[in-house]
Amino acid sequence: MRTLKMVKPGETVRVVRVAGSGPLRRRIMEMGITKGVQLIVRKVAPLGDPMEVHVRGSELSLRKSDADIIEVE
Repeated sequence: MRTLKMVKPGETVRVVRVAGSGPLRRRIMEMGITKGVQLIVRKVAPLGDPMEVHVRGSELSLRKSDADIIEVE
């Protein structure tokens, strides 16, 4: 399965599943990243971490480790 970590800047993807458990999963879901929502990867920092995504009208910064548990298509 493809994760958000693998998505290139400018691509639009849809969330299939937020893997993991506990506080990290809950924090990601509280930011609005839930099953079925569309994300646009705006940009990635020069060293690759963090990445900026557009979700539900907001811009969010995510660490690559957090993006790795978000499965997309």
